[in-house]
Amino acid sequence: MRKTIIGVMGPGNHPTEIDLHRAYRLGQLIAQEGWVLLTGGRKVGVMDAASKGAQAAGGLTVGILPDNNTSEISEAVDIAIITNMDSARNNINVLSSDVVIACGMGTGTASEVALALKNGKQVVLLTDDQNSQRFFTNLSPEQVFLVNSPEAAIKLVKELGIGN
Repeated sequence: MRKTIIGVMGPGNHPTEIDLHRAYRLGQLIAQEGWVLLTGGRKVGVMDAASKGAQAAGGLTVGILPDNNTSEISEAVDIAIITNMDSARNNINVLSSDVVIACGMGTGTASEVALALKNGKQVVLLTDDQNSQRFFTNLSPEQVFLVNSPEAAIKLVKELGIGN
């Protein structure tokens, strides 16, 4: 039986402390559900925090790397996929995920959310950025869901029928 893959996307550069805390907790909760965590795989920002949280809870982590620099891989990534595709790897991130949880917001995260929506994926926004909330919910109200905690994100994923 195929495992459920939860993509956690968020800023690598300049994440807030809240983003990092939420990402770590998301990683833990995803692992506790027995789901696979998929991130951008690098040892910075939300992707690193989520991977560390999942690994600490005994979960499986997959990282989709933008380049071929293996020194940038998070130590908490179990399976590293080396793409050397730069930002084009964002499409792989979202297409490989059963749902995308955006934890915080940056330009790369915004591109991943847009690609997820374009490909019919459901997106959970865990960000305090009201401009991003308005933009994405206006763009695709039937696919974008707003939450204010990692626990609420996981509850929503279950309510959407993902991972059951």
